[in-house]
Amino acid sequence: MGEKINNYFQIDQLHTTVKREILAGFTTFISMAYILFVNPSVLGASGMDKGAVFTATALASALGCILMGVLAKYPIATAPALGINAFFAYSVCIGMKIPWQTALAGVFVASLIFIVITIFKLREMIINAIPADLKYAISSGIGLFIAFIGLHDGGLIVANKSTVVGLGSLSVATTWLTIFGLILTSILMVRRVPGGIFIGMAATAILGLVTGLIKGPSQWVSAAPSLKPTFMVGVRHIGDINTIQLWVVVLTFLLVTFFDTAGTLVGLAQQAGFMKDNKMPRVGKALMSDSTAMLAGSVLGTSPVGAYVESSAGIAVGGRTGLTAVTTGVLFILGMFFSPLLTVVTNQVTAPALIIVGVLMAQSMKHVSWEKMEIAIPSFLILIGMPLAYSISDGIALGFITYPITMIAAKKGKEVHPIMYGLFFVFIFFMYILSKG
Repeated sequence: MGEKINNYFQIDQLHTTVKREILAGFTTFISMAYILFVNPSVLGASGMDKGAVFTATALASALGCILMGVLAKYPIATAPALGINAFFAYSVCIGMKIPWQTALAGVFVASLIFIVITIFKLREMIINAIPADLKYAISSGIGLFIAFIGLHDGGLIVANKSTVVGLGSLSVATTWLTIFGLILTSILMVRRVPGGIFIGMAATAILGLVTGLIKGPSQWVSAAPSLKPTFMVGVRHIGDINTIQLWVVVLTFLLVTFFDTAGTLVGLAQQAGFMKDNKMPRVGKALMSDSTAMLAGSVLGTSPVGAYVESSAGIAVGGRTGLTAVTTGVLFILGMFFSPLLTVVTNQVTAPALIIVGVLMAQSMKHVSWEKMEIAIPSFLILIGMPLAYSISDGIALGFITYPITMIAAKKGKEVHPIMYGLFFVFIFFMYILSKG
């Protein structure tokens, strides 16, 4: 059995071990386990049953991770995407006063379109058409984005009316957990200790439990909540998609998920060293995996599923094969029954890991041709746009709109791939839709 796993996932060829891959999968899961609790909270605001969303989130995430690992053989995990779930609940359901049942039908329709364009390799063509410099900028931008998430979740950076953002209060005890974890993890990484990120997370959680800053679980096991309130609801309400406004909602679900996932896949592939000749091997299978998970999620009862930037934590630990993603998927299934225990993994525990991974991903900036202003400007807008707009797709939009303009100004318009010109107009329309949302 062990030999079959080794051969299928090419463990030896990729210079890794089964033990390291499982540790990487566990690290990725710990880094993104928060979605099991955050997603029900966000979608619950639209009126959806939180228990059903919890179970749907776990199952859709597990399916996506296992497909990504087995079919595409990448150490990349999937789950309902942050940001698009907020758009679902607050913009569509609350802002536009569209029932959550209809919004879920919109996700179902968008996922069907997703699968069709994936089968015809349109998504793959677009990803391959993106210039190498912009791919490096996307990778680094995601690093800045998740580091910003970590700094905010850990309490080190907070909102400030005078300066937009500012340093958090050091009088908050839990913030010191983040500081402890960041210092310890930094030392372990500098010393090149294997599994340093995971060790830092574990030590921070233990310190939180010992000091009482993290409340211990009241029980170890609980039954998974029923899916009945959300299962197949989107399919049954597909006939509700009968107005221009609702088709705009479907298109927005499609565009945001498309470029969030594409950007994340490219960024993670850059980090792990998978890119070859500016192309991502087996990208078609990776895209089909997340498309299928998105479709399943809409049937089960959750917002769009996409690749997760937290996969970078597992990659940083050494995950290089699909076994990492499969491990994460299995843990999502187990997570349904051990939900009380997962409450130990607070934002302060995961924040240091996100910050350090941000450092690792930001190293791709050195590959951008900063001496060429026609490249530097769109690359910089991608880099700065992701954390400040708090959105991967918004950052990509800023860069992709600017890129053809700067290239034409540099009299290099013929070097721009026709698809990039097409994306120029797509993203202008995309920004227009968001402005109306």
